[in-house]
Amino acid sequence: MILNKENPETIPTLVEILKDGGTAILPCDTIYGLSAIYGAGESALKALKGRSETKPFLVIATLEQAKELVGYIPQEILEAWPAPLTAVLPKKDGGTIAVRVPDDTFLQRVLSELGSPLYSTSVNISGEPALLDFPSIRNRFEIYVDIIVRGMEIQGTTPSTLVDATVRPFKVLRQGSFRLK
Repeated sequence: MILNKENPETIPTLVEILKDGGTAILPCDTIYGLSAIYGAGESALKALKGRSETKPFLVIATLEQAKELVGYIPQEILEAWPAPLTAVLPKKDGGTIAVRVPDDTFLQRVLSELGSPLYSTSVNISGEPALLDFPSIRNRFEIYVDIIVRGMEIQGTTPSTLVDATVRPFKVLRQGSFRLK
């Protein structure tokens, strides 16, 4: 199923599909992302991407959802969010998690109405370059996901900046579209 980001029926339909365990391709504040509901959809995404079971996905969340997942968010990250900035942070229940609060009203509405964060990853098979344009994404993944939400033809060309915020100074793991001050 393909729906347009601007269609008023898209968010309720998307939320229902995700709550039922479905997978989606969404226009993000960076590039298109392959997504599933946090806590339940990880194995489906790993199968789609051919990704190692040991490599985790980042999570997109509202600020409130992020605060529920992590034990501590440094002030610099709080001041930057929402932004194309993904931070590796300590989870409340141990370990770490990579979280981003996206700067996109569509995604914020989806996350709020869903009531849950989402796993998010680039649209590609592991080891291959990310697909950036809608026709390529549609041609390669339409038969494998439950819904594709169409944004712009090319949503973006640069992924989020990824930092390890569990160390000081923060360690940039991937320089993306966001620059830390």
